[in-house]
Amino acid sequence: MVSSEKSARAGAPGRRAGTRGRPRSFDRATALEKALMAFWEHGYEATSVSDLTRVMDIGAPSLYAAFGDKRSLFEEVVQEYGARYGSFGARALAEEPTARAGAARMLREAAAEYTAPGRPHGCLVVHAAANCSTPEVEESLRRRRNANIAEIKSRIEADVAAGVLPPGTDATALARHTGAMIQGMSQQARDGASRAELEALAEIALAVWPRA
Repeated sequence: MVSSEKSARAGAPGRRAGTRGRPRSFDRATALEKALMAFWEHGYEATSVSDLTRVMDIGAPSLYAAFGDKRSLFEEVVQEYGARYGSFGARALAEEPTARAGAARMLREAAAEYTAPGRPHGCLVVHAAANCSTPEVEESLRRRRNANIAEIKSRIEADVAAGVLPPGTDATALARHTGAMIQGMSQQARDGASRAELEALAEIALAVWPRA
């Protein structure tokens, strides 16, 4: 009878007996991008760890070692999404001279970004919250959406103070109206609305803005 040590050597030529093979290496940035696309397409709750390991082409131990658990991976995905795909709104508010101009640019760019070919439609931060039963994730996404509305409100209040908008302007309602349009455009894009159709919605949304 052949000993177990000899059998191990015979079954693994070139590998010393008693040693373990190195885990397969992978490109972390590429794996993160694949996870981002999975969460963007299916949402947080519907994307399982097995789904993630399949699309990222790594084993569960490698996923946990590199990213932590599913929730930790998702938090990193949201950060990456914000930096790469979701920063157009903040840029518009920061770079345009007025709140109305910032909102106009934000809505028009949302129409383009939410329908861009080659990737999931809509907004990950909006879509990933759908049917989410993990309170920490749901709250984190809610904070992000509310922070966006707060930024819009701040710009509107600054324009009211500067006389760019009338003194009676309801900054809270106008900011929430803009946020509602952004979130609605995300869902409309997922339902098949075209860029042109969303741009038309953006123009209607801008018609409610008061002028000084």
